[in-house]
Amino acid sequence: MTPELTYLAYTIILFFVIVFIQATAGIRQHGGLVLANNRDNLPGPNTFLARAKRNVDNMRENLWFFVPGILIAAIIDLSNQWTILGAQIFFFARLAHAITYLAGWPFIRPLFWFAGIIGCAIIYLALFGILV
Repeated sequence: MTPELTYLAYTIILFFVIVFIQATAGIRQHGGLVLANNRDNLPGPNTFLARAKRNVDNMRENLWFFVPGILIAAIIDLSNQWTILGAQIFFFARLAHAITYLAGWPFIRPLFWFAGIIGCAIIYLALFGILV
């Protein structure tokens, strides 16, 4: 397995973890029995649960930038210092983003989001042969 695919696997594990955090926050707020039902009349989420949901949504949206680039690189058998660097930047930026999002730290969180976008940009620049 290439380093890029390894970082893709790490990223999906991170996604599972933040989904688990959101689910746990939901169970803590509403109770497992309530969430096992149809959820039609749930009260609004508390601050942490709402933040955890936004964190999951943000990660899901950013996976659309990252995953195709990594899979295209694997399909065309491209693995170089740029694709590896892009994958590393994306993973560690998303890890830091998740931590700062859940902690509610302002100002620094968008910097980690932007770092993840830079990681994806590096991957695509390598795919198009601009970074060799």
